[in-house]
Order: sequence, then structure tokens, then C-alpha cells
Amino acid sequence: MSSTSHHMTPDEFRRWGHETVDWLARYMEEVEGLPVVSAAAPGDVRAKLPSAPPERGEPFSAVLRDLDEIIVPGLTHWQSPNFFGYFPANTSGPAALGELLSAGMNVQGMLWAASPAATELETLVMDWVAQLLGLPDGFRSGSAGGGVIQDSASSAALCALLSARERATGYAANHRGCDGTLTAYASTQVHSSVEKAVRVAGLGSDQLRLIDVDYEYALRPDLLEQAIRADEDAGLRPCYAVATVGTTSSNAVDPLREIGEICRRHGVWLHVDAAQAGTAAVCPEFRHLHDGLGLADSFCFDPHKWMFTNFDCDCFFVADREPLIRTLSILPEYLRNQASESGAVIDYRDWQIPLGRRFRALKLWMMIRHYGVEGLQFHVRRHVALAQRFADWVRDDLDFVLAAPVPLNLVCFSHRAGDAATQRVMDHVNGSGRAFISHTRLSDRLVLRVCVGQSQTEERHVKALWDLIREGAASL
Repeated sequence: MSSTSHHMTPDEFRRWGHETVDWLARYMEEVEGLPVVSAAAPGDVRAKLPSAPPERGEPFSAVLRDLDEIIVPGLTHWQSPNFFGYFPANTSGPAALGELLSAGMNVQGMLWAASPAATELETLVMDWVAQLLGLPDGFRSGSAGGGVIQDSASSAALCALLSARERATGYAANHRGCDGTLTAYASTQVHSSVEKAVRVAGLGSDQLRLIDVDYEYALRPDLLEQAIRADEDAGLRPCYAVATVGTTSSNAVDPLREIGEICRRHGVWLHVDAAQAGTAAVCPEFRHLHDGLGLADSFCFDPHKWMFTNFDCDCFFVADREPLIRTLSILPEYLRNQASESGAVIDYRDWQIPLGRRFRALKLWMMIRHYGVEGLQFHVRRHVALAQRFADWVRDDLDFVLAAPVPLNLVCFSHRAGDAATQRVMDHVNGSGRAFISHTRLSDRLVLRVCVGQSQTEERHVKALWDLIREGAASL
């Protein structure tokens, strides 16, 4: 540490930067052998750390030592090839390096004028993503719509709802607030972020209609139509609906075309949440899951789940940017500039809730350039094939039964003996330290979820997980 300025000098940064990258490279090499789930009890990590900050700065070597000895043992290792829980949260070398560069430059990308390259690269990379997924042309920047990078699908759902709210009220709710007449719709399987959005947007949870699902856990369009008509007949104003491509619990896919046609007839904003499964559309054979997406007003998916880009990075697209910008734009004097007033540039501050913006496009751009279309397709197809193989093992086993269809890379299953047996199998797997799986409830039964999507997961890891599951079943 510098003895005069207290800053880390460029030479010191170069040295410790090399050390840190070497540390991460070793972590990538060794994470497979670490216990997937930490054995730490509540309070263990904090108890090993000082209760007050150091009076004098410490050498960076001490920080890396504590990282090894205290922090890593307290982590759940989402990058382990033996992590099969929740959803993919994979990263990659190029994305991590992009994050490092973004952090070092620390660009504020709120306005085009604040950093032209940050804005224009984001516009370009979002158009690239639209091409990668085969999205409708209306979601590209050359149309009335376009894309923006949000922190998460939760923020995308909120921005879509706020736009829907303002469009439905003639942009009056921004000034007067909600009057209690606006209603929103989603399936019973929708992500919890949608209910949070209706709370934050001022509609209130009581105004969210949760529509029942079919035997594959997809939203039933006939019940959606009935709910909208009932609210209209009661003098309410339906304004927002969410369709999901890949629900969190079971990877169910709502019928977008039928839902979109209903929303068009009733003037309801349709937001499509493909946070988990959207990446699959890099492969043409999976794009049928997006049939009808051209009827949507907005769409989002998370590259920070299954597209090798570290958190946080959500791609949010709108078919018409005007409602979004009109809803979220506030222009104080200190942000006025000639470029913005010319109308020739995009100011992404008007496309999100916060003013400030991280340079997230850099890591996404670097990741896409590294893998290319071919590389991304290879890994998505590999993950799906491994999940389908796992599903076949479940089908052929006398102790287990599939609990939902398996369209992509998530397998939901349970023990035929019931919830208690299913719970004991999960406890056996997760207690072993050798793998991690998570659970949900479907049709009021406990269901195990095996999600294949981590960057380094191979067939041997999936087979080892199945052996561990069978071991747990044999011990019942």
C-alpha cells in the first residue's frame, strides 16, 4: 500500500490484479472438489471477522488470505458443476473479464453524452441478442421499440407494469396515483416479482388476478378471458398481463399466441417473462416456445442465468419505446445537453428505474464475441440433452415419477412413496456436500428440481447426481 496517498498504485494494482485473476483461475479449477453447500451455521462467518474496521489499511495479501480461510468456506458454490438447484447462474471467463474492465473504468452510462460508447455498445449488443434469439423485428433499435439491459427480470416486470399503468390511464397515474381500478393478470405459477411489482406500482396485491393453469402448469387462456371480462363488467380497467416462458417451478410455457390475442382485444399490455428459459432460443429448434411473441408489448430474459454472463444482466425489450420513456423520464436542468435535445441519441436513464447505470453491455458483448452463435448453441443443446437423459432415468425408475413435462433443462420429479420420502432423498443429496438440488410444490406435492445449466457440468456430474439420488432412495 502506498505510504503517501493511501491509494493502491498502478504497479500495486498490476501485481494484485494478477494475483486476483490467478486466484479466480484456481477457483474455477478447484470448485468441482469443494462442498457445494456450506456447512456454516448462522453467525459463523461474521464471528471470524473483526467487529470494527481496521484503523490502518491492511496489505492486500491479508484480504486474499481471509477470502480463502473465511469467505469461501461460507459460500454455496453456484459455479460448481454439481450445482443443480434453483436455476442456472453460470458465468464465464470473458464475462468475468468484462466485469473487471467495467469496474475499473467505472463508467456512468445514464446519458449518451456521459459516455457515448456505453450507450451505443448497449444498443448494438441488444440488437445482437435480438438476432441471436430470433426475436420479432419490432424489438430492435431500428424500429419503434428496442432493448435495454436491466439488473434483473424483477426490474423488467416493474418497468413494463409502470408503462402499462400509464398507457391505461393516459399517463395520469404518474401525477395523481392509482385510483384502485387497474387490474393485472398472471398464472398461479408466475414468479413472485410480479406481485412485488403490482405492490410497488401502486396497484396493490388485491388487484392481481392469478389465473389457474392446465395439467402442464401453463396458464389457461379461457380463464384469462373470463377474468378480464368480469373485471370490465365490474367497471375495472385491465391493464397488464404476464405470460411466462419457463416458469420457475416447472419450466412451464404459457401459450403466448392465445394470450396475446386476448390482450390485444382488450387493450392489455402483455409482458413475456422468459428469465430462465429465454436463452434456449439461440437454438432454432427451441424457438417454437416463443410462438406469438410478436403480440407482446415487452419481453425479457436473463443472460445471467443460462447465457454465461455473470449477474446482473437482464435483457428487456419493448415493441414501442414511447410509453416506457414517457413513463420514466424526468429531466432536471443538470442533465440537459445538446445531444439529448437533438433527439438523435438514446438516453437509457429513461428506460429504467434508477438514474445511474452500470456498463453491463461490456461483459455481454465480450461473452458473445468469445462464444459466437455456434458456441452458445453447443452448450445449450448439451445442457438440454443432459437433462433429457436424466428425465429418461427417472421415467425408467420404479421409485420415482416425473411431476411435469421436461421441455428444456429442468427435470421435476418426486418419490412415489410421497412427500416424506421425497424430502429424505433431498436431504440425503444436499447433506452429502457432493451435489445440490432444490424443491417446489406442484399439485400440492413436494417435488424435486434438477436444473442442468452450469458452465462446467458434464454427463459424469449428472450421472453422479443420479447415483446419489438412488443411494438416498435405497436408504429409505
